[in-house]
Amino acid sequence: MALSATEILEGLAEIVSEETGLPVESVKAESTFAEDLDIDSLSMMTIMTYAEERFNVRIPDEEATSLSTVQDAVSFIEKAQEA
Repeated sequence: MALSATEILEGLAEIVSEETGLPVESVKAESTFAEDLDIDSLSMMTIMTYAEERFNVRIPDEEATSLSTVQDAVSFIEKAQEA
């Protein structure tokens, strides 16, 4: 069963929080990974790997690098669930 955008956002916020130590509530849909959340490319790959496991989707590396906001990642995962 596909998760809602809200459920995906909550899950991603938990993953980002675990990886960065930021509070879950500081991870918003409009947050940018690099600027707002200070996530580098290595941490981004780790986060995407955890997201793949948690949401049971495939996020190719070239796609992961093009996801600049948390909302971009939520939208990608939402579409990937439907595939």
